[in-house]
Amino acid sequence: MRVMFLAAAIVASGGAASAGPHPQAEAQALDLAEKAISLRSVHGPGNQTPQVAELYRDALVAGGFLPENVVITPVDDTAYLIARWPGSDPKLKPLVISGHMDVVEAKPADWQRDPFTPVIENGYLFGRGSTDMKLDGTLAIASLNELRREGFKPRRDIVIEFSGDEETVMKTSAIIADKLTNADLVLNIDGGGGTLDEVTGKPSYFTWEGAEKTYADFQLTVTNEGGHSSEPRRNNAIDRLATALLRIQAHQFTPEESDLTRAYFLQAANYQPADIAAAMRAFAADPTDKAAIETLSANPATVGKIGTTCVATMISGGHALNALPQRAEANVNCRIFPGHKPADILAELAAAVGDPAVTLKDVTVGSVANDASPMRPNFVAALTTSLHSVYPGVPIFPAQSSGASDSMWFRYHNVPSYGASPVFIKDSDDFSHGLNERTPIANIPPAISYYVMLLPMLSK
Repeated sequence: MRVMFLAAAIVASGGAASAGPHPQAEAQALDLAEKAISLRSVHGPGNQTPQVAELYRDALVAGGFLPENVVITPVDDTAYLIARWPGSDPKLKPLVISGHMDVVEAKPADWQRDPFTPVIENGYLFGRGSTDMKLDGTLAIASLNELRREGFKPRRDIVIEFSGDEETVMKTSAIIADKLTNADLVLNIDGGGGTLDEVTGKPSYFTWEGAEKTYADFQLTVTNEGGHSSEPRRNNAIDRLATALLRIQAHQFTPEESDLTRAYFLQAANYQPADIAAAMRAFAADPTDKAAIETLSANPATVGKIGTTCVATMISGGHALNALPQRAEANVNCRIFPGHKPADILAELAAAVGDPAVTLKDVTVGSVANDASPMRPNFVAALTTSLHSVYPGVPIFPAQSSGASDSMWFRYHNVPSYGASPVFIKDSDDFSHGLNERTPIANIPPAISYYVMLLPMLSK
């Protein structure tokens, strides 16, 4: 019945799984996803990420991976998993499939359904991690097992790895990337993806991620001698900090584009309102176009795509209601356009503040600078062929993420990494990190077919 339901779902979705079907893999992906969602893999007391790792290990071993080639390593309250399928040519660099097992906290009292009890309802899989990214992880595992059943033998090693703290400090993410610096290419299954039309529910377009902005936190601090609040003075720590923050708010980093973001604007413009579309096209043609910059800067969905952004996110100051503040601090969070170092952005902010009484310090944790991955023709060709085998003719174009993912750690080591999840979802249904997270299960059959075609092409 589960397989029949999946088959009906893919027909309803408008996809054409010409490279399938793969009923055993489809059923396994959904079963594993439900089991993984039921494990509360959240940072802190009771973290069940190690149990998710065991679930994934057992599935890989049952599918044909040698037990000694599937290693779980504990780290603090979490763990990471690295599994290797040896290829026929040990001289070739491995293909790495990258994901994570942990999820963002979810409070059951706030949800309509218990976030850690998977529910299938109205064609959706509900539960924390259904979108980010337990279903994505189990789709990849089931696809590898399917390839083994079909007798596929890779030329280069295929490594599948899952970090255990991607949603928090990324300690395991960094460890994994350090161990796999010899990778030929990383397929990040926690990035990219397809968009469904809000009205018809049919696939509209697909983006793959070839870059992401560098995350940085800068601390601003002002101190002075303070005093009695009945004797105010102009040198007030809170006032000076407030002035500094307003100067940062008014500062605009030079808008810029790359080959990747230019390609994104030209193609994504086809799916935007007229004013945004016109600004995208104008900016792609001339990144100094003032009217385009004004339009894109005023739109929260596009301001982060045209350059570095910095914004105040936390503030504290003072020590008593009736005393002048002796100390005031704020955090400014920056998302840095690829190609720039955090130290350079910090220096630019200091110049914008222009007050020697305000000290600026880089307090970033769990992030490193990373440049864009090259738009490798072999990856783009393999992706296009594989996706069009299940979604014929769907537009495909590159994108740059403003968030942080495990790709950052690989790019830091100059290993190209590409986000290319085959999951399609409506923008209105995307509740990653939010309440009532859900993903259409109609994704499962075409996703398996996509991986069964893509992975052999990338592991030649």
